[in-house]
Amino acid sequence: MDIFDKINELYDKRRMVELGGGDERIQKQHAKGKMTARERIDYLLDEGTFVELNPFMEHRGTDFGMDNNIAKGEGVVTGYGKVNGKAIYLFAQDFTVYGGALGEMHGKKIAAVMDLAAKNGVPFIGLNDSGGARIQEGVSSLDGYGQVFYRNSIYSGVIPQISVIMGPSAGGAVYSPAITDFVIMVEKTSQMFITGPKVIETVTGEQISAEDLGGAHIHNSKSGNAHIKTENEEEALDAVRSLIAYLPANNKEKASIETTEKEDNLRPDLTDIVPFDAIRPYDVKKVIEQVVDTDSFFEIHKNFAKNIVVGFARIKGETVGLVCNQPKYLAGGLDIDSSDKAARFIRFCDSFNIPLITFEDVTGFFPGIKQEHGGIIRHGAKILYAYSEATVPKITIITRKAYGGAYVALNSKSIGADLVYAWPNAEIAVMGPEGAANIIFAKEIAESENPERTRQDKIDTYREKFANPYVAAGLGMVDDVIDPRETRIKLIQALEMLSNKQEDRPKKKHGNIPL
Repeated sequence: MDIFDKINELYDKRRMVELGGGDERIQKQHAKGKMTARERIDYLLDEGTFVELNPFMEHRGTDFGMDNNIAKGEGVVTGYGKVNGKAIYLFAQDFTVYGGALGEMHGKKIAAVMDLAAKNGVPFIGLNDSGGARIQEGVSSLDGYGQVFYRNSIYSGVIPQISVIMGPSAGGAVYSPAITDFVIMVEKTSQMFITGPKVIETVTGEQISAEDLGGAHIHNSKSGNAHIKTENEEEALDAVRSLIAYLPANNKEKASIETTEKEDNLRPDLTDIVPFDAIRPYDVKKVIEQVVDTDSFFEIHKNFAKNIVVGFARIKGETVGLVCNQPKYLAGGLDIDSSDKAARFIRFCDSFNIPLITFEDVTGFFPGIKQEHGGIIRHGAKILYAYSEATVPKITIITRKAYGGAYVALNSKSIGADLVYAWPNAEIAVMGPEGAANIIFAKEIAESENPERTRQDKIDTYREKFANPYVAAGLGMVDDVIDPRETRIKLIQALEMLSNKQEDRPKKKHGNIPL
């Protein structure tokens, strides 16, 4: 046997690994509308950039016939490559091998590539398609999960981590995606749950399908466990490519400046989009479209807690994070879910040096027994905490209402905003004029010959004297009252002015956010 025989043997072994579970199982994967692990990698990465790592790693189990059933590639493909020219590391679980189940060496294989991603300061992407722990390996498989969870946690805030759920993700398998920054799910073919439908029926007697229990729609709209929902796998991988374009490689860098729209002209449509009447709804996404670069808004958590809108965009080519009240839903008020949604997004942006822009039009925190008993105090405090600890550039635009504690929570000067601008019709007060007048002038209204007329007079008096931007501006709580049409210009100027911002917090191990 000479060297060429050995080389041929190498290629034969590599072809066996690349075949995964074999043609029959690959066909079954395709029949479900799913790509194989390697097909997903080829679609996601720039052509010819993928470099595989540890292709020949194998389990060392001997129980339950495993010694006669070697899992080629250990049911997961790992390596590195490029997305739009940017380096990334990734794993893709191979459902054709042991159903993508995670065992000891499967976990170690993922852990190894995660360590390389962190050492090199490069985003990490997980393509999840797994039936859960490999039961045949017993407790060793649980240790494999722990290896991955630990790295998800300690590398959080160091490198961006994105999870794509492209099949089942059950039991312990769901906790790795839950720790990562963004979770993308595919409709009808991906599910996440701690205990499956059969176990739930056995334990509680409840009957439910896998899709209704943990499908993409449920986790994107109800639980909030997922951030993006797509109709097929190609769209999911396209979403990863789009998301990566907005992000820096790691926490020591800033996102790259893209060559996009440079115009900083007036936006006259803004005066028509936002009604002068404070109780009339409007779509804040139309405001966003006017102030950011054309077609650059990338929404996160679109279907969850719709009363607040968060996402990335570019302003004169620079990536920014947007947090915006949505008057179309619950009058833009803050409730438990929207507080969680906003706080998590704020903390991500702060971790990766992405400036935060807040569009504020809020009546307050949402009232009600369900909200109070559900912990609105604790959840609402997360927004206060997230904005307060953030040291990236922080800019607020008050378009209409800014009342009470919600005004304070949404990046006010008192909790660290660098710049706060208000439109001339903004109402900044402890509470709305109607409520304030009813409390302050209750006796006068009750004793009046025409209570309704008196009430309206008092409301108008309160609005004129207190609920306007000039009182707050006079106290330095608003930096300037601006023409709405100049909003984009002001944001461009503000981002340029704050481009070299540096701010430190007291040295500590970490704070204790109200979780």
